[in-house]
Amino acid sequence: MLRRYFLILLAAMVPAGMHAALREATAGSVVVSHNVLLNGMHIAVVNEQFENRDGRYHIVSESVPVGAFALVQRRSATLTSRGRITEEGLQPERFEGSRGGNDARRVNAEFDWAGASLTLMHDGRNERIDLPTGTQDRLSIMYQFMFFSYDKRWQLDFAMTNGRKLDRYRYTITRDVEIDTPLGRMTTLHLIKQREPGDTETEIWLAPEHRYLPVKMLIVESDGARYEQILTKLEVQP
Repeated sequence: MLRRYFLILLAAMVPAGMHAALREATAGSVVVSHNVLLNGMHIAVVNEQFENRDGRYHIVSESVPVGAFALVQRRSATLTSRGRITEEGLQPERFEGSRGGNDARRVNAEFDWAGASLTLMHDGRNERIDLPTGTQDRLSIMYQFMFFSYDKRWQLDFAMTNGRKLDRYRYTITRDVEIDTPLGRMTTLHLIKQREPGDTETEIWLAPEHRYLPVKMLIVESDGARYEQILTKLEVQP
């Protein structure tokens, strides 16, 4: 069960206009760290950096196994996303995910916005499909939350790819949900994924006081395995 965590990173995780606070948030870089728990046991640390330079962004996320899990899975998982920043937010151009240079499960996604096509590269094959407006990848979506407008909105709806497939996601929004975090008690927007029978349960807590970045994420699989990702560090640099 433990080794499936890195597959979940690549396949499950871990959704209007820009205003002044968002411009400040994306002026230079955002550095975050999360603890990852499986059924309450600490199994990994996720370190991420979001950088914005001259209207372009680059995100790198590295998940490092810890404790007993490090004996089962020795290699870190790395996700990267790069692209443009527009008035609607992030517009990915390339997404990659792997657990090392020779990883047979390496995935890539190439976004051709001019041609409205998405090329998915995985398992030694390429697949080209239509690219819906506003599509995100598994990493960029975590920072696209900064760009959504939440006024009078009770649901988020967006397309997202993990490099293997493209799915549509819908989340309901509950406001003013207070939770305790390692950075203190926070008032959050609570997102709950609308799912079909057999889908994983997914919940995300966004912190308005921290530019709507996720401060907690929860995934519960059909077999009951419970994965939590909890923010432990946040730095915004000009």
